[in-house]
Amino acid sequence: MSDTDDDYCLIDAARPPGADGPPYAACVLCREPTEYPESYKGVTLCPVCEWREAERTSCSG
Repeated sequence: MSDTDDDYCLIDAARPPGADGPPYAACVLCREPTEYPESYKGVTLCPVCEWREAERTSCSG
């Protein structure tokens, strides 16, 4: 068995794929353009809202 046999998940499901150019999907919170393609189905956040969501959900120690 090679090392690649263990790599059964080929995509990172935590983040949508980045867009090559416009049109961009709108942020679901503030409606600003995101860095994700408009054709992406799912929750998309702009960089600012993504950062705030990470702060909100992070462990405070």
